[in-house]
Amino acid sequence: MVTARHWYSSAPVVDGLPLLKDPGFWAAHLVDLCGNVPPEVFGVDSADASAMLERLHDKSAWPMFTVPLEGGFSIVVHYNSGEDYTSTDYFLVSPGSTDVVLASTDQDRIGPGLCWAELTAFLHAPDGVDGVTDPHARLLLLLPVLGDSAVPEEAVTTVLAALIAHGASERSEALAQLLLAGHPMWGAQQWAFDTDERSWICDGEHSQRQTPLGVHLPPDRRAALEDCLGAAEPAA
Repeated sequence: MVTARHWYSSAPVVDGLPLLKDPGFWAAHLVDLCGNVPPEVFGVDSADASAMLERLHDKSAWPMFTVPLEGGFSIVVHYNSGEDYTSTDYFLVSPGSTDVVLASTDQDRIGPGLCWAELTAFLHAPDGVDGVTDPHARLLLLLPVLGDSAVPEEAVTTVLAALIAHGASERSEALAQLLLAGHPMWGAQQWAFDTDERSWICDGEHSQRQTPLGVHLPPDRRAALEDCLGAAEPAA
């Protein structure tokens, strides 16, 4: 079962931000989405990717990454390397409120957690924040949470640009397409925008997004989340 985020306070959590500079990071972080694609497609050799995968799954040091959003919200990515199972948990964090599990690769297979419109709305960090602020890194870090059967054609170009910025070849279009196909645990699902709730809803059986994203929040925080997600609303 996915670890509640407050339990991480007693776990060996370390700041993962320095790992983003390692050449093998993206091949390791996205390995579950890539099937049999060799690490060389990312512009790194297999030894670098394997070494990074070991670091991400180190039982004595669990990397954590923070993607700051508008309104004090953030998405926090936790690698969870227990004795029997290694997973990656993605939480939507709201100050003073209960955190929401967007996705998790543990045995419960929770996901997808974001549609393409939401993911692209999160690419640019607010001014003056700490954490993962580079738009390309934010996109690639959150790609495993995505599972959208209706990504637009320009999504491939957007992902390709992020890959190239982090060392991949300009001929990596096939890799970009593969990364947009959805995590194998939940795949690409249909999403619809609920205009009354101002929230995207996912019909995937493993998704936490079958109910509005802000339904658990007090009214003031829900209004702040709606503002945070405003760019993700479909055009009128």
